[in-house]
Amino acid sequence: MIHSKTTPDDLLILVDNNDNITGYETKSKCHEGNGLLHLAFSIFIFNSKGELLLQKRSAKKPLWPLYWSNSVCSHPRKGENDMAAAHRRLLEEIRIDTPLEFKFKFQYQATYKNIGSENELCSVYTGISDLAIQPNPDEIAEFRYIDPEQLNHEIETAPETFTPWFKIEWPYLFVKR
Repeated sequence: MIHSKTTPDDLLILVDNNDNITGYETKSKCHEGNGLLHLAFSIFIFNSKGELLLQKRSAKKPLWPLYWSNSVCSHPRKGENDMAAAHRRLLEEIRIDTPLEFKFKFQYQATYKNIGSENELCSVYTGISDLAIQPNPDEIAEFRYIDPEQLNHEIETAPETFTPWFKIEWPYLFVKR
């Protein structure tokens, strides 16, 4: 069985609104209350047919458990850059690695019930892979590949089933054919 290598005590990178590092704090403290602004990344893996790999977040996740989201997402740790962290998490979450392309960076804040928040400066990457994935059950409850047009329909008809960051990121990546 594949186990996650992240813990609530991992030191995440705190930043200001201009992407300047201001310090470090544990993952758990970064997500308390309204959250502390910290670095994050989202990865969108497409197959050669143009379908997106979606994951349903594990029930073990404290924030947005069992919500559909992008292929992989996480945080760089103290002393780690975004790209190194992104490749680490590809291996930890779905057991593949593939070249990634930086697309954009954005800041958002979202609160989940009374449990905690994401407050992130998030870099978005895309990659293409037809490798068979092996989802880490600590991170992923389900996965599926979906055609972008079908995904748009699902987001329109059931937006409450997707994570807030995914609903912000996807419109910037989707290009009508």
